[in-house]
Amino acid sequence: MHNETVKALYEYFSLDEKNNFFPSYLYLKYLDYFLNKVVQSMGIPTKEISYELGEDLDHMMNVYIQEISEAAPTAETSIYHAKVVKLQEAVKLLSQKEDVQIDVPERVVPFKHARDIILHNPESIALGTCACRAASLDPCLPEPMEVCIFVGDPVASFMSEHNQKFRACSPEEAIKVLEFSHEQGFVHTAWFKKEIGNCFHMICNCCSCCCMGIKMWNLLEGTIPIMAPSGYVAEITEGCMGCGTCVDESFCHFNAISMNEEGDKAVIDFDKCMGCGICADRCPDGAINLRLEPSKGDPLDIDQLK
Repeated sequence: MHNETVKALYEYFSLDEKNNFFPSYLYLKYLDYFLNKVVQSMGIPTKEISYELGEDLDHMMNVYIQEISEAAPTAETSIYHAKVVKLQEAVKLLSQKEDVQIDVPERVVPFKHARDIILHNPESIALGTCACRAASLDPCLPEPMEVCIFVGDPVASFMSEHNQKFRACSPEEAIKVLEFSHEQGFVHTAWFKKEIGNCFHMICNCCSCCCMGIKMWNLLEGTIPIMAPSGYVAEITEGCMGCGTCVDESFCHFNAISMNEEGDKAVIDFDKCMGCGICADRCPDGAINLRLEPSKGDPLDIDQLK
């Protein structure tokens, strides 16, 4: 292999995991194509991709998507999933200065496969176009929609060089993207993938109108473990004035907030709440708090896990 970033990605895998190299290469280089195929497989109208992979690569992509789909029904078998994180936790994931290797407990990331944090050169970051929004016919962000963040090498350097929708950026710029996304009401999600070292590799800033993770979670009412809650749950305080602002979908992408029968106070659907914290930070009366909730697992706080 003559290209250094391709070679680094290949060498990232141990000898008994080399078969994961090609699906990783395919996924990382053609992320927009991958997401477009996923959207099409669900029967959702999508924008046309401007290029073709060719019949053989297209077939391999379909097989790869089928493998993810077949593994998705249980936490024991899932190979591609996310953990909802608060803004502060997402910032910590982008603020590491030294290599990190953490065997993350299932209490934090409740999946058998793909739950560790392994960051080599964590200040290497790739920022790029959200493939979900790029596939949407009516995206909630204008171009270039740069809210997708890959963290650590060899993945980030590979993305910056080989995926035309991504570029290298500093940790400081990536954190500003997190803060911008939070102001927009987007949910921060840390993604884990079996074919990329069985570990965390990406932070997405998700919405319910475009992003497939949340769309699938809501559509299937959480019966398929695509995502894990943050470890927190929102609660309405006595300060609620019943304005109803929080019922808007931009406040809760998981449809966990409604008004009580009298219409004078917001209520939280405990089962639906994923503890993202967007509602707590956007409530005009400051009447929503987050509290730790053991039944929702433990937070993904990298400082606490070290």
